[in-house]
Amino acid sequence: MSTPARRRLMRDFKRPHDTPFEDGTFKLTIEFTEEYPNKPPTVRFVSKMFHPNVYADGGICLDILQNRWSPTYDVSAILTSIQSLLDEPNPNSPANSLAAQLYQENKREYEKRVATVVEQSWLNFQESHTEDPR
Repeated sequence: MSTPARRRLMRDFKRPHDTPFEDGTFKLTIEFTEEYPNKPPTVRFVSKMFHPNVYADGGICLDILQNRWSPTYDVSAILTSIQSLLDEPNPNSPANSLAAQLYQENKREYEKRVATVVEQSWLNFQESHTEDPR
């Protein structure tokens, strides 16, 4: 029995202004199986994230990637939904309980930790786009 074919898409994901993730550049993977579009792709942040709805392994707790999936969703719809989730976390369905708690009870500390992740994203982005001078 052969293994089902998988296709993987790697994206740099930038955040718009007026969010704690502003100026961050985050990598994520989108993996499609042969069952796509009938089953959702697996979407994970490769970059480290501090967000109430992102698991430690980068998995995203997002309804359209789980129980509300529709074959009409395309990559653009998925990315738009992820942007919305980053802008407006759902602390009532936490994948990261500490991030959810800070988001609700101590926004300053939450935003400080997000700022650290944003800074790290830029360092990683610059490293991956710098040519070897040798």
